[in-house]
Amino acid sequence: MPIITVNGIQKEYDKGTTFEEIAKDFQKDYDHRIACVIFNGKIRELMKTLKKDGDLTFVTFADTIGFKTMRRTAVMMLLKAINDVAGTKKKSPTKVEFALGNGIYCTLRGIPVTDEFVKKVSDRMKEIAAEALPVVKKVYPLDDAIELFKKQGMDDKVSLLKYRRSSEINIYRLGDFYDYYYGYMLPNTSYVELFQLDKYHDGMMLTLPTKAAPEKLVLSEPREKLFNTMSLSTDWGAMMGIENVGDLNNMICEGRINEMILVNEALQESRIADIARKIFQRVDVKFVMIAGPSSSGKTSFANRLSIQLRTYGLTPHPISLDNYFVNREDTPLNEDGSYNFECLEALDVERFNQDMTRLLKGERVEMPEFNFVTGKREMNGDFLQLGKNDVLVIEGIHGLNEKMSYALPAESKFKIYISALTTLNIDNHNRIATTDGRLLRRMVRDARTRGASAKKTISMWASVRAGEEANIFPFQEEADEMFNSAQIYELAIIKQYAEPLLFNIGKDEPEYYEAKRLLKFLDYFVSVDSSFLPRNSICREFVGGSCFKV
Repeated sequence: MPIITVNGIQKEYDKGTTFEEIAKDFQKDYDHRIACVIFNGKIRELMKTLKKDGDLTFVTFADTIGFKTMRRTAVMMLLKAINDVAGTKKKSPTKVEFALGNGIYCTLRGIPVTDEFVKKVSDRMKEIAAEALPVVKKVYPLDDAIELFKKQGMDDKVSLLKYRRSSEINIYRLGDFYDYYYGYMLPNTSYVELFQLDKYHDGMMLTLPTKAAPEKLVLSEPREKLFNTMSLSTDWGAMMGIENVGDLNNMICEGRINEMILVNEALQESRIADIARKIFQRVDVKFVMIAGPSSSGKTSFANRLSIQLRTYGLTPHPISLDNYFVNREDTPLNEDGSYNFECLEALDVERFNQDMTRLLKGERVEMPEFNFVTGKREMNGDFLQLGKNDVLVIEGIHGLNEKMSYALPAESKFKIYISALTTLNIDNHNRIATTDGRLLRRMVRDARTRGASAKKTISMWASVRAGEEANIFPFQEEADEMFNSAQIYELAIIKQYAEPLLFNIGKDEPEYYEAKRLLKFLDYFVSVDSSFLPRNSICREFVGGSCFKV
């Protein structure tokens, strides 16, 4: 009988016992539902069986891997429910578009989304959960999998798998519904107990619990500006004929990548020009406040916006809120004793408001510069005085927070939220998380500009994300305008820079599982040389070669 070791405790089980059965014996020791396990250093789904001795660690819904496993299974349940209600035996009409807060927005093709239809789908999902339908995983030869999806009319998956190097593929079955998923699944549908399905715009929104509170369902506040921004990018992709990675790979292999990059860049430039026009039309604006999460391309965007502002006769002056950091010894600390550079208290808010108020009055002000080597703010004789056509382009994570600029009149501020909001899908049922795109951007830039390893970037990512959740995302809907800096082609370019960094993370390091996941993800893309990129492209802020100082 194989012996497993859990937290130093050994226990015998019959060979062939599922990890789900083992998890039931230990569930009482965990606050959250167990989703999968790590056995001898490898992630294993609960439907897998024990074959030999080994060390076992449990992964719950409160862990990133387990949380994503729950959401993925919930999406499969939704897709089956839609097919059951619509009577669709072949091609699934559903496209999983993007995440909004705690929800996942989906659209349907060829089927009117009415309140009645959504109610029927929701009821069917509840039935599927109550039935505890098993999620069956089977390995198929690649050619057989492609034929299966051809018969089901899933052309998006056929196109994706055309570029797959492996000779085999895992396919999941839920009743009579077959699908392919990028990641792990739960053993049966009873694990997904909390969800809510609502009609939203022309589609439907599936709301699920958060990783922070997986036993509680909380509806997100409406995020209409964010929805409209992501919908616009989705429309751009459809216009270019690229809705998923298979479409992108086809265009690359057909030799049309240069054309596509130029079109994507032109669309972004037209959007920047439109924002500049709106700033110009508001004659009282003196402060353009730009904020967004890590690796959004804020610096490149600010430079490109400044150029567009100049076409209207305005003179922009860039200002980084980083120059208003308090001295290092006055920086607030995290619970672990490390410096908290993300919180508002890490900035000298009073000094910023004093300087900006004086500038607004037309006074001549000496601007500070923060020395990151010494950890001190310095005054180096950099004076500024605003003329009639001058505007300040202020960039920093707290730019949208009214507490940051409390002393400035509302009419003098124009707030812009920027983020890399990836709307490209792997296929119709597998969306790309916007955080993955930003993480890969930051990893490549950190390695190029700071000599930082991928291990270091991944290890600090959770802390970065926590800072964003507290200091940026709550204010995004207060922006006058939103800009999506994600480029539909960029992951095909970033791939060549990120892969060597990820391969350098060893199996014995805690960041290995995330590195392995990202490597599998990047394997879907056909690589593109960065020489195709224009020098002012936002992507160059990360891979290098930008004409801006980034």
